[in-house]
Amino acid sequence: MKTQNQVVTEYRRLANAYDRKWSFYIEATTRETIARLSLHAEGRLLDIGCGTGALLHRLAAVHPVSRLAGVDPVPEMLEVARDKLSPAIELRQGWAEQLPFADSQFDIVVSCSMFHYIDRPSDALGEIQRVLRPGGQLVVTDWCGDYLTCRLFERYQRLRGRAHARIYRARDCKRLLEQAGFAAVEIDAYKINWRWGLMTARCTRVPA
Repeated sequence: MKTQNQVVTEYRRLANAYDRKWSFYIEATTRETIARLSLHAEGRLLDIGCGTGALLHRLAAVHPVSRLAGVDPVPEMLEVARDKLSPAIELRQGWAEQLPFADSQFDIVVSCSMFHYIDRPSDALGEIQRVLRPGGQLVVTDWCGDYLTCRLFERYQRLRGRAHARIYRARDCKRLLEQAGFAAVEIDAYKINWRWGLMTARCTRVPA
């Protein structure tokens, strides 16, 4: 609960300046995430931790007939998202551990720079399994603990008392996803500049 309260407090304050302050990082993470998506025409996608809607905005331009939705716990971030997104894109307030959607609603669930905030990853992955259709895909882009700069920055964030749960190395992320019941787990680790490293994990919900 402490981390959740910190997330809301921090991002409520950052909402109006977020896109401008983190423009390079947003561009890089959304680009790398979209490059690893397989969203087909009229597919259904949920963006968990959608923030100001940057990923959804880019997806809407590429896949205008797809059904897109986003969920985020911070009302102020969602307000920024609503100003840039079509009303056809459904936005709801909520947490990854308790998604406000019915079972088997989505072909793809994606999260971008969100997973390191989750206190209870097993609960969140269980919820993602629930809202994905059988055979649906989960795509997670986040900081990668295989890179020294990411580990150092995580330590710095903790010392400052910032909202943060943990980052994962690629092998730990793979193990976590497999233990949650996902199949065909693939993880790409890469750098977006000379110092900052990310990873994108792709996996599939096993059909019942």
